[in-house]
Amino acid sequence: MNAQQQIVAFSTLVKKEIRRFTRIWVQTLIPPVITMALYFVIFGALIGSRIGDMGGYDYMSFVVPGLIMMSVINNSYSNVVSSFYSAKFNKSIEELQVSPTPNYIILAGYVCGGALRGLLVGGIVTCVSLLFTDLKIHSPVITVSVIFLSAVLFSIAGMINAIFANSFDDISVVPTFVLTPLTYLGGVFYSIQLLPEFWQGVSHLNPILYMVNAFRYGILGVSDVSVVGAFIGIFIFLAILLAYCLYLLEHCKQLRS
Repeated sequence: MNAQQQIVAFSTLVKKEIRRFTRIWVQTLIPPVITMALYFVIFGALIGSRIGDMGGYDYMSFVVPGLIMMSVINNSYSNVVSSFYSAKFNKSIEELQVSPTPNYIILAGYVCGGALRGLLVGGIVTCVSLLFTDLKIHSPVITVSVIFLSAVLFSIAGMINAIFANSFDDISVVPTFVLTPLTYLGGVFYSIQLLPEFWQGVSHLNPILYMVNAFRYGILGVSDVSVVGAFIGIFIFLAILLAYCLYLLEHCKQLRS
């Protein structure tokens, strides 16, 4: 397959993924935005007014970056895991695999579709957040870089989950028992400086903590962790998951059963 054919294959996969979540936008785009709006009202406007300042900012401003990141992570992950497992379930992935399309093009197509949904939802949530607080971007480069890399990383993670899943129930196990706890304990709603020293150390083992804080630094200019360390961690996780996903696409028996 030459370069032009690879571009056609990639663009076709991306268009398919975009049509998939835009065709049912009432189910894929609106619910997460409504959920985040409720978070803004409950945690920001109602509870936040009683909490006061955090990290040098009012609580609403502090919590908004974390909620935006949470929406991007959840939607990037869920888009790929549901789409790729559906392709496995109806056997259409077999047709794609017997074609000359390289595995990295298959991976790139699904990941790009997932990342686009995550970023689209994140953009809508950002617009909604402007109804509750003013956002002044401290560092546009860091903000865009972190949100993009996080969307790609969790899109790849969603694909790994889909490869191993044997039923539709399996694609909800990781989001429910792993992703959601890590997100809620990733500094979205609080600064880890409020925790005892032991739990601060435990929190530093949570990769989502670094993404949330790096994104918060990009918007507000404050972070509980080293931003450079956060980027290093993101790139390491990204490289590991990327290599592992390509390996699974080439060798995993679940895709050939």
